[in-house]
Amino acid sequence: MTTRPWILDDDLWAIIEPLLPRWPERSPGPKPVDDRLCLQGILYVLHQDIAWQLLSLELGFGSGQTCWRRLGRWQQAGVFEQLHRILLAKLNAVGELDWSRACMDGSHVRAKKGGAATGPSPVDRRKTGSKHHLTCDGKGTPLKTITTTANVNDITQTLALVDGIPPLAGRPGHPLRRPNAVLGDKAYDSRAVRRELCKRRIMPVISRKGAPNIKGLGKLRYVVEQTFALLHQFKRLAVRWERRLELHDVFLSLACRLICWRWLKKTHS
Repeated sequence: MTTRPWILDDDLWAIIEPLLPRWPERSPGPKPVDDRLCLQGILYVLHQDIAWQLLSLELGFGSGQTCWRRLGRWQQAGVFEQLHRILLAKLNAVGELDWSRACMDGSHVRAKKGGAATGPSPVDRRKTGSKHHLTCDGKGTPLKTITTTANVNDITQTLALVDGIPPLAGRPGHPLRRPNAVLGDKAYDSRAVRRELCKRRIMPVISRKGAPNIKGLGKLRYVVEQTFALLHQFKRLAVRWERRLELHDVFLSLACRLICWRWLKKTHS
């Protein structure tokens, strides 16, 4: 039987539904398409990488324009940020977050239509591209993503990736805000960055340029490459088609939430 990954899980929908902004009871015009169907249409585009205008009405998800507008509305309402915090709290509550370290890296994607945060890619014959910057916990759970132009150095995003990690609730006491250590390759080597991490009481475990790599660091950092591989299984993220950065970022954030949900589902299986 062929799996359909865009079909929304009932348990996940039970978490998402209360977060969605409500429509006015007496709004003008025809009755809006059901939120759950719109979300399934968005997931279909994310998984299958089809143009919005090719989203068939026969699928029952509404038109591509309807799903596109609904996606922007939810992003502005902060739905996916709230969802991220809820899922991380649930993972933390069952002990499935490794807060002893955070791993970070960057990955290039081709940007076919240009737009904000695109530029010449140093790894793709200087074609237009973007770069996804990612930090995850020691098990590969995505914590924070940032999209920049393809030629931005990884080191410039280090502190933004760390400071952007949401507080982790789910256990007694104050929510956790900082990992014990940050692991990075030589692209993150900088005295200024090390100093700022130490001010935040975070140990920098970063290989130094011109010196051998820290022994065993690769075995700990492989999880961030594994998470990038999972993200790029969502076909919409393998190539960037959106000229508007906020629309591309919402796809990226939604994919991260789905990865968090997969980890959570495994704990109950």
